[in-house]
Amino acid sequence: MFRPVAAVTHQTVLSVKHYTDRLFAFRITRPASFRFRSGEFVMLGLEVDGKPLLRAYSIASPSWDEELEFFSIKVPDGPLTSRLQEIQPGDEILLATKSVGTLVLDALMPGRRLYLLSTGTGVAPFASIVRDPETYEKFETVVLTHTTREVAELEYSRELIERVRNDPLVGEAAAGRLIYYPSCTRETFERQGRITRLIDDGTLFSDIGCPPFDPAEDRVMICGSIEMIASCRTRVEGAGLSEGSNARPGEFVVEKSFVG
Repeated sequence: MFRPVAAVTHQTVLSVKHYTDRLFAFRITRPASFRFRSGEFVMLGLEVDGKPLLRAYSIASPSWDEELEFFSIKVPDGPLTSRLQEIQPGDEILLATKSVGTLVLDALMPGRRLYLLSTGTGVAPFASIVRDPETYEKFETVVLTHTTREVAELEYSRELIERVRNDPLVGEAAAGRLIYYPSCTRETFERQGRITRLIDDGTLFSDIGCPPFDPAEDRVMICGSIEMIASCRTRVEGAGLSEGSNARPGEFVVEKSFVG
């Protein structure tokens, strides 16, 4: 889905890391004037045939970071990602001047526990949120779930957790409060199955020692495929949680932008 962008800036690729033949992450320079809330997305892209080709990408770096980080899929025939996966440090990239999004702390009412449910590259906005000090000021417990098809696809989130634990800004606050809950669907792993099944049979809650979703205490953010978001939405709504927004905070929010 292409969207018009009022203004873009030209930034420089600083680093690129390929995790699998389907996933890669990269970091770019951040304009001094660029402001965003952790969890938001921004239009990002390349100039193709003299015109900007842009898609929405969740910002994986926290709002305090001096650089901008992104985690992306590789789509062989994707108009943008087929080109973006070839970028190298020093290359130029286009970045919109304004960020937006629904996966922000402001869209949630106060609560005790924060669940971040993700699949695939849907972990990107949560990579921002778990590195934001405000997250630990607002919630006693933060649960990051990340489900992928293959074990190798979990490497980004595993690295993320290590970075959080060793981060001088949030490491101490996250200690003992950030729970990492990975699972795989197609390969043998310590925990197998879709997050929806792990919710349905109670495995998620028994594993982390918490009760099932409770609208009085739990807040949930959901990011992944369209199907995953719909399935998780059904479950949290069934538990009595109401959807929130920037205008009216609620008990859960979902991602509303997709990249390809």
